[in-house]
Amino acid sequence: MDLDSVDIALLDALQRDGQATAQDLGARLNLSPSQAGRRRQRLEAAGIIEGYRARLAPDRLGLAVQAFVQVQLSRHGAEQARDFARLLDRRPEITSAWTMTGDADYLLRVWCRDLQALNRLIHEDLLANPLVARVHSQIVMNQPKTDSPLPIG
Repeated sequence: MDLDSVDIALLDALQRDGQATAQDLGARLNLSPSQAGRRRQRLEAAGIIEGYRARLAPDRLGLAVQAFVQVQLSRHGAEQARDFARLLDRRPEITSAWTMTGDADYLLRVWCRDLQALNRLIHEDLLANPLVARVHSQIVMNQPKTDSPLPIG
């Protein structure tokens, strides 16, 4: 799908405020609300806009520890990947997971209430799993740049 400058501006505005109404978007983009709404619907139908989420404050929810955990599997194959994916789905503390090149097979983003909860996740769930050969964790001290909008345009 070819995106014009208005589509790009619309996507940028929605990344910054997913609750913007058609009227808000129209005012920002110099369009009528109906034009802004139709463009939004077209981008949603094309799958460019995958959905809308609220950004929550982890500290206000009692989540004090963010960590990145690298996992190296002991065996590789389609069945092992499916089994590990099931483990990821069972653990709500694991908020994101990526398959990686290099020494680690997976990179996990984890949010826990405290260090003891992170320790339990690593030792009782990850290292206790026979699929997991090695785990390396890094605790986030500070996040000087939060998750930002995608660079479009």
